[in-house]
Amino acid sequence: MDVIGLRREREVLTVALQTDRHVVLEGPPGTGKSTLLRSIAADVGTEVVFVEGNAELTPARLVGQYDPSAVMTDGYVPTSFTDGPLLTAMRGSGLLYLEELNRIPEETLNVLITVLTEGEIAVPRLGRVRAAAGFRLIAAMNPFDAIGTARVGQAIADRMCRVVLGYQDADAERAIVSQVTGADPRLVVLAVALVRATREHRDLRTGSSVRGANDLVLLLDGLLRMRGEELVDGRGTVRDALHAALSGRVKVVDGVDRTPEAVLDQILDDLWPADAPPPEEQEDEERDPGKAEGPQAQQPAGPDSPSSSSRDRKNAQRSRSTPRQQLRRQHEQFDQVSPEVGELDEGAFSALLAERPDEAAALLADLGRATDRELRAAAHRLARRVFVQVARVGTTRSRGTRRLVPNRRADGDLDLDRTLDRWTGQWPPAAEDLVTRTWTGHRRAVCLVVDASGSMQGLGVAIAAVAAAGVVLAADEKLTTSVLSFAGDVTELQPLGRRVPPEELVGRLVSLRGHGMTDLAGALRAARLQLAPAVVDERVVVLLSDCLHTAGAPPESALTGIDTLHVLCPLPTEEAEDAARALAARGAGRAEMVRTVTDTGPALTRLLG
Repeated sequence: MDVIGLRREREVLTVALQTDRHVVLEGPPGTGKSTLLRSIAADVGTEVVFVEGNAELTPARLVGQYDPSAVMTDGYVPTSFTDGPLLTAMRGSGLLYLEELNRIPEETLNVLITVLTEGEIAVPRLGRVRAAAGFRLIAAMNPFDAIGTARVGQAIADRMCRVVLGYQDADAERAIVSQVTGADPRLVVLAVALVRATREHRDLRTGSSVRGANDLVLLLDGLLRMRGEELVDGRGTVRDALHAALSGRVKVVDGVDRTPEAVLDQILDDLWPADAPPPEEQEDEERDPGKAEGPQAQQPAGPDSPSSSSRDRKNAQRSRSTPRQQLRRQHEQFDQVSPEVGELDEGAFSALLAERPDEAAALLADLGRATDRELRAAAHRLARRVFVQVARVGTTRSRGTRRLVPNRRADGDLDLDRTLDRWTGQWPPAAEDLVTRTWTGHRRAVCLVVDASGSMQGLGVAIAAVAAAGVVLAADEKLTTSVLSFAGDVTELQPLGRRVPPEELVGRLVSLRGHGMTDLAGALRAARLQLAPAVVDERVVVLLSDCLHTAGAPPESALTGIDTLHVLCPLPTEEAEDAARALAARGAGRAEMVRTVTDTGPALTRLLG
């Protein structure tokens, strides 16, 4: 394989070998240490003797040893001795390549001291063996792996030059992956971007090497073919391939309560938010927003064209990411917070948050859907901190072990006020119109259902993120929580009883793109199914929506199996407020109007307190 990049390192290593120096190549896996050495050796026509360093490499295995059967026949003569890799390289004018130098036992490394200094070694019964001209020792080691490694002694380090290799730049890594896989350039761009992001994530101690990108591209390409998908429609397939290719390669920082898969999901959300185009297309659009006006864009595509539906979905997704020009029009403070492409000034944002929190929250939520990929990723990272902190300030835990709560079961005392609110006027009242109050141990399962339809933008997304974080933070032994989002379809953001860190949940919500119809009934049915397995006294749904359904059955038809339905109505209009109060009354719950992001936590506390 050709060496891509590493010009400086190649020059240093070449000169070191020409001047009879021994060298240790130091760097994380996948930086091209072995490839670089083999390439240089091939250029000068030198043989490479390869040795894998590990705890089982004894001095005898490195140097060589007498063959017991030959000794029994001929005695300790030179012909009875079998050269190990060290003597093979010394006698043959070759390069001895010791991989994983810091995994080799100290007693074995000590054998090399005289070889490195004098170019010879004394072997018992065999005598002194001198290295031929051209013999060099090249070692490699990964200084970042602490398992099964030891510090290389100063006696060895003092006799070797050191060349440090780091990860190559993005262009070089893309060229490497293209050379290895021969895959579609779009897959290569995406895979390299995901892999490079693992090396910078604060929750990962070790990121993936370029080998992870190779595997990711090959797995993704195969899965897309198997499932008959195009990349633009295959975000779920990317996630499957990402977990398989990288989850075993990355290492989570000690003390961080997250799985590798959860961190990889966050990286994917940052790089490619749900319902946005793949990163390469986002970058192209940001770089040249007018390029779709060229001749290729003018070619007609009829409704029967094989690619027309894919093109329609791609165009729809592109419309949900926001270029800088549009963000500038929507937000007066945009240029102060993001003065350059890819930049987010946290100081300017903090000042805006302190002065005008709602404007800051709306801007941050919209930056989370920016076409500018670096800006979008920075916004997601900041949103996780800011919105979770707002949720922490706004939530408090309820006190007491037993309390009176309304429910829609046939036991307990009649709650006349709530029953009258629900009553349709027919006599006798239907059983589902009756609301009773009973004492309960307050074991509840709560499902937050977030409206992600077209009306959810800016401040509405921020309110949803704070509410979701608040629900997760409120969970304890008596309160089990889950979170769903919905438009035409329902997406599970946090399964019931399975804890998702609030920062991660905020990241998922900020990645949501407001689109589609509002099927409230479908969302409530999904919430009922989510709560059904819970062994609790009360099943509660908190619906965050304007309650103006545009698809599906009337929402009140889907209340069966839900003990209490509360409504958080963000940024309510008069029509939305009426709809929210009516639906909450039908669900034996309450409606809270949320007009600012700081109202969210207290409103949620009142509903769940």
